[in-house]
Amino acid sequence: MESHLQQPSRDAAREALNELSADRDRLAGSIRAPRSLLAGFGGVAAWWVGAAATTSPGENYEPPTMGWLALAVALVVVYLIQRDTGIRFRSMGPRAGLALAGIIVACLALYSISLGLVSFGLHWAVALTSVAAFVLTTWLAGVAYRSAVEKLRRA
Repeated sequence: MESHLQQPSRDAAREALNELSADRDRLAGSIRAPRSLLAGFGGVAAWWVGAAATTSPGENYEPPTMGWLALAVALVVVYLIQRDTGIRFRSMGPRAGLALAGIIVACLALYSISLGLVSFGLHWAVALTSVAAFVLTTWLAGVAYRSAVEKLRRA
């Protein structure tokens, strides 16, 4: 049994590639960021930063054990985003990596600030750092998500 496949002409190949590129652009344009799930990242960050209010910083400081639970909830949010959109976080691009690093640095800084506020007896002020963690993390998660969509468009 012989195969009689003909090689396409250059114009036909170029047209097929242009159609694929247009399909990829339409697909990337139709993807909408799952705002509730991105806000879920912000909620996890706010919860973790807010946990500083229940600690007693100083010589006998013990970090809250809910950090591992917050990580588990963040991984569940990652799974839900992957399930709903099909975008994998492993290949999001360098801009997304910077956004992720920004989330980590911002949350660590806000947690440290929260510990300082608690050490001065200003437990109520931790609510402000928690809100800041929510806003920053939600915004940076959106930046990372848009980076993944742009990488999909260029792939």
